Amino acid sequence: MTLDAHLLAPAHVLLARLAAGEVSAADLTEAALARIGALDGRLNAVVTRDPEGARAAAQRSDCRRAEGRAGPLEGLPITIKDAFAVKGMRSTGGVPALSAYVPDDDAVAVARLRAAGAVILGKTNVPPYSGDFVANNPIFGRTSNPWDLGYSPGGSSGGAAAAVACGFSAFELGSDLGGSIRWPAHACGLFGLKTSFGVVPLAGIVPPASPDLPELDLWALGPLARSARDLELVLDVLAPPGDRRGAFVLDLPEPRQRDGRGLRIALWDADGFAPVDFSVAHAISVAAGRLAEAGAVINIARPAVSLDECYEIYAILNAAQFTAELPELIRRRLAARASDTAPDEISHAALQTRGVVLSFRDWLMLTARRQAMKRAWAAFFADYDAILLPPAPVGAVPHPTTDDLTKRTLSVDGTERPWLDFLLWSSLASLAHLPAAVAPVERGPDGLPRGVQIVCAEGNDRMAVAVAALLEERGSAFVPPPLAG
Repeated sequence: MTLDAHLLAPAHVLLARLAAGEVSAADLTEAALARIGALDGRLNAVVTRDPEGARAAAQRSDCRRAEGRAGPLEGLPITIKDAFAVKGMRSTGGVPALSAYVPDDDAVAVARLRAAGAVILGKTNVPPYSGDFVANNPIFGRTSNPWDLGYSPGGSSGGAAAAVACGFSAFELGSDLGGSIRWPAHACGLFGLKTSFGVVPLAGIVPPASPDLPELDLWALGPLARSARDLELVLDVLAPPGDRRGAFVLDLPEPRQRDGRGLRIALWDADGFAPVDFSVAHAISVAAGRLAEAGAVINIARPAVSLDECYEIYAILNAAQFTAELPELIRRRLAARASDTAPDEISHAALQTRGVVLSFRDWLMLTARRQAMKRAWAAFFADYDAILLPPAPVGAVPHPTTDDLTKRTLSVDGTERPWLDFLLWSSLASLAHLPAAVAPVERGPDGLPRGVQIVCAEGNDRMAVAVAALLEERGSAFVPPPLAG
């Protein structure tokens, strides 16, 4: 086997080969750097590279292994989404004003990966402020999907997803406010996990937020990988058992079961508020069938939660959080739009402008409605282990022709829908702090990947991964894209 051939293996397989002495960290690092050099000119996924730093780290990794001090990710070459601070490495967040920003410290999640032995090769592309569903910015340009270079890999973790799919990185670290892990995983045929809120520390996101502001409680971090088993491998590093958080100690429960026999799976069927393409619906049906073959009990069911109400609350809170630190001049312009909007209008633009001018009283009222939804989800998961949802309305989309999000549309079975419909199915888990995994299922009529979203009860992150692993065993496995060879 050539060194390059190792790079498309799952991370846990690479670790076994490293432990057996079949390959060294230095070997894998050189092979990954060479692969990036050979292929990334067509993708533009890895926008900052640190070959010398990576080689030095790989040498140190091999020494630790030889001394019997190997960490849980020892020797794995990885890239890091450019929305996270990496010590001594340019970290821009896709924002031109930060094009020369070099942090003095790692983000907390990055530090944990580094301490576990991962070798950091460089940074992967994002949209500015991680605020779009493609990976394109004025500094580095756009990233393409390795399944078809005319298509986007998704966003905001689009560079990350393309890098993992092409074997540049053993896995990646993503962030997810409105599907930024789940949508690229779906578009590139990968496994992904948005963790429950608070499971992985957020400190160190770029652009850096004011240290005096609370964490954005719609945001969560998690891995993208080529295997469901790798999701749990990385989760154990990002959120280790016994991790102390102030007065609390993190202890994610084991899944109720890991085999399919008697697993209780709900399927959220069509919802008129958020139509999905036939090919996406078909993939979810196929996923349900595979779980049924494994012995799971499948029911069409949903919690006592309205998707349109959920999205209304999510969109307003998201806008309030996302715009909190914008310059006052921009906030005043956005507020002026709100005065022209009917209070009961629920278009994407209307909800966003309402968020900009949200009063504390209105925030309390929205929070009360949100808490009621969280209780409804908790009651639902007393009877079900997981629910299957669309990861997005469509599969991968062609590169947009305009930077104006309000002028972009999605084609859902031939019907034009707003671009921000990407947020609808993601909002359910984000608003309620639920873990959500994505697993690849099949190729659509266009030859591009289609996946399924797996949502579980808050804190039951391992259950979401376990369901993804069952699907992987039944045929929902990673397939290298054409560009990867």
